[in-house]
Amino acid sequence: MFVDDVTFTVKAGDGGNGCVSFRHEKYVDKGGPYGGDGGRGGNIIFVGDSGMTTLVDFKFKKQIVARSGEKGQTKNCFGAKADDVYIHVPLGSIIYDLDKDAVIADITKPNEEQIIAKGGKGGRGNSSFANSRIPSPQFAENGVPGEFKNIRVELRILADVGLIGFPSVGKSTLIASVSACKPKIADYPFTTLVPNMGVVQVKNGKSFVMADMPGLIEGASSGAGLGIEFLKHIQRTRVLVHIVDMATLEGRDPYEDYIKIRKELEDYDPRLLERQEIIVASKMDAPESQENLEKFQKHMGNKKIIPISAYTKLNIDKLLYEISDALENVKIDQFEENSKDEVVEYKYTKPEPPFTIEKTEEGLYNVVGPEIKRIFDATDFERDASVKLFARKLRVMGVDAKLEALGVEARDIVLVMGYEFEFFV
Repeated sequence: MFVDDVTFTVKAGDGGNGCVSFRHEKYVDKGGPYGGDGGRGGNIIFVGDSGMTTLVDFKFKKQIVARSGEKGQTKNCFGAKADDVYIHVPLGSIIYDLDKDAVIADITKPNEEQIIAKGGKGGRGNSSFANSRIPSPQFAENGVPGEFKNIRVELRILADVGLIGFPSVGKSTLIASVSACKPKIADYPFTTLVPNMGVVQVKNGKSFVMADMPGLIEGASSGAGLGIEFLKHIQRTRVLVHIVDMATLEGRDPYEDYIKIRKELEDYDPRLLERQEIIVASKMDAPESQENLEKFQKHMGNKKIIPISAYTKLNIDKLLYEISDALENVKIDQFEENSKDEVVEYKYTKPEPPFTIEKTEEGLYNVVGPEIKRIFDATDFERDASVKLFARKLRVMGVDAKLEALGVEARDIVLVMGYEFEFFV
């Protein structure tokens, strides 16, 4: 089964909590804090796998979860970090963060690794907080939660050469005759329902990867037929081999077919017309083909057309040499693009304020923000010392002063990240 688009969630592991512990050993002068840090949570890492050609392994997968780091232990023993989770995906996989509507990774090389969700940092044990002012801290940090993301993975086949043209023009027959690929071949439209790929070995010693794209029809760029699902794969190819049927057994005009396919490429992505194109006249073993080729050549002017017959092997080697030469003149990364309408722009973005204060429908003030969330997640609210440290950090950040300016008085209820707290001056 060929699957090229899947959606699921990933959850990196949470960091382990820090430990609160004290030495109580005989003959150890004054003892002291003895709690170790928690371990880091496991990352979710995607790895490019040249042996994979489909995303079918993820079709029924709803969530991928990494383990959390272990808690810190006494005797200053750090908790063990969790193992990372490695997910193998085909080359050409693009990973989108659906919540941010952005591309977060584009995996195009074998064994390329991309961290998709980062594991949470382990919390510090009380030993890490000891100083001359607080020699025996009775608090520790909780581990930071691991990242959670809704992602979409889209596969765009990586091939050097893409075969394009109307259905039943001979694309599958050609790739079957020049490679070990064995696609289904029949005399009806849309026999090819998924892209087929094969490695072609040229007699000059060179080789390349050829992809047979399912047939396009007029209106494919707007959703007609199967084309809209596979036009995206053409964006990864470096050379397009445009196959035009000269037998015209279905009553179509070869030149009109050529113009229509070019129009669909332009409507989908005008940059596809910049690809190196090799025009191939197929089925030259048919009786009417030579006459149709002459008419087609008149319309095409001085453009080079290679007549072939996959059945009689006419000019097959000539075509392969032509493709090999064309690939020599195209840079490998010249057309590696994330999307037809996505342009990555690096520009200055104003950082978020450490906190903001919102007023709820109930008339309470709610303190939120990235820095507030980080401190909140790291606080162990079951220990009074940790709660006092949390309150002191908010005061230093200026939260108390801001609340007082808004009219909040002692013993009023305020919210921090949606949780109720009693305000003290």
